[in-house]
Amino acid sequence: MITGEIKNKVDKIWETFWTGGITNPLEVIEQFTYLLFIKGLDDIETVKENEVVFLGLTYEGMFPSDKQHLRWSKFKNMEAAKMYHIMLNEVFPFIKNLHQDGDSAYAKYMGDAIFKIPTPQMLSKIVDGIDSIDMENRDAKGDLYEYLLSKVATAGTNGQFRTPRHIIEMMVKLMKPSPSDIIVDPAMGSAGFLVAAQEYLRENHANLFLNAGLKDHFNNHMFYGFDMDRTMLRIGAMNMLLHGVENPHIEYKDSLSEQNTDREKYTLVLANPPFKGSLDDEAVSADLLKITKTKKTELLFLALILRSLKVGGRCASIVPDGVLFGSSNAHKQIRQEIIDNNKLEAIISMPSGVFKPYAGVSTAILIFTKTGAGGTDKVWFYDMKADGYSLDDKRQPIETNDIPDIIARFNNLEAEADRKRTEASFFVGVKEIRDNGYDLSINKYKEIEYEEVEYAHPKEILQKIRELEMDITAGIEELAEMLEDK
Repeated sequence: MITGEIKNKVDKIWETFWTGGITNPLEVIEQFTYLLFIKGLDDIETVKENEVVFLGLTYEGMFPSDKQHLRWSKFKNMEAAKMYHIMLNEVFPFIKNLHQDGDSAYAKYMGDAIFKIPTPQMLSKIVDGIDSIDMENRDAKGDLYEYLLSKVATAGTNGQFRTPRHIIEMMVKLMKPSPSDIIVDPAMGSAGFLVAAQEYLRENHANLFLNAGLKDHFNNHMFYGFDMDRTMLRIGAMNMLLHGVENPHIEYKDSLSEQNTDREKYTLVLANPPFKGSLDDEAVSADLLKITKTKKTELLFLALILRSLKVGGRCASIVPDGVLFGSSNAHKQIRQEIIDNNKLEAIISMPSGVFKPYAGVSTAILIFTKTGAGGTDKVWFYDMKADGYSLDDKRQPIETNDIPDIIARFNNLEAEADRKRTEASFFVGVKEIRDNGYDLSINKYKEIEYEEVEYAHPKEILQKIRELEMDITAGIEELAEMLEDK
């Protein structure tokens, strides 16, 4: 979790942007990200230089000998006007042209990037502020980025890019990406799921980088992300590049439209699709409407996920609770499709405070495998009560946290068979789900254990009330006497 000290530093930098005339939160994040990216390039270069010295190898860096002054560590101490001149006329054009082939996600979305910091003094202040933030490890960078994105004032509209990082990491650990997976987020925002997936692979499959084929797959063919906001595409592309993925497939695409022709292409979907809004029938791909006749984006995205997964492909997607129990034909159609024609594995019900202060909607994580031939026999439910943070608008860290338990239980489902429905997790057979109209809300199946409480006899309670009344009356009289004496 981000510390108060870093929050204060980020807030000061944010205020510098604001008072300098850059008030659109996404523009602030974009300009902030450019500078973080420029600093990150220098940090990566320094690490690699140190490694080759230690190993006695040669290394051709990204900064040629005549471009060394473009490194963060070189220009950060320059006088403000000189720093501004170098940033505007040399550093920024340099980072825009890093991938000149034009095919990479980075090249596509940096092409129309604009440096908007208006004055040398403002740039100098911001550079000093960023330089004072300790970002030695990936967690610190992730926390910083999470906090930046949390400051998007339009979160009610753009909530799809604000999935809390600990929830993303939980979903990735539940799905356990493998080195051969092809991973997609059809509504990627800042690429949080893709970043978490590559981090999981680095931590759990480090040997993949020793295999030329798997390393090539990781850098060029594993990660796909789509969005309709070019600012977020730029942020996502830089985010992935900073995390060491050379060529992710990050594209401007309306995932639900006819232009998206992806079919049976991916092996893993990690997503938090937009919940709000509905689309015109004409704007939606016709074959999605065959699965669920609706204008609701949350249902259409599930149909899209089913279409885009290969047989055997897996999905973990956040959905609003209404998807689980909605009574419209479209709601029932998509649930029936997942249960009867594929394999629904788990429903993890999350408390409504998970997305606060941006939204109070109750959500769940839906986990299923595409089979095209059924296979659902029983569904595992988990009733998450706490995620390690308070469920109010402040979202302060607390000790109670169900996430480790969820991961442990999901990874050992054999031990879940005999759990009672009064416990946090339990199985429900598919026949019972069908008999309940494909209702997937946990409250339909969870049993609440009521403890018997024995109360005193009414006569005893009445006697105690009388005694209390006598004590109060005596106290009032004693107080009155004391006042008379004065």
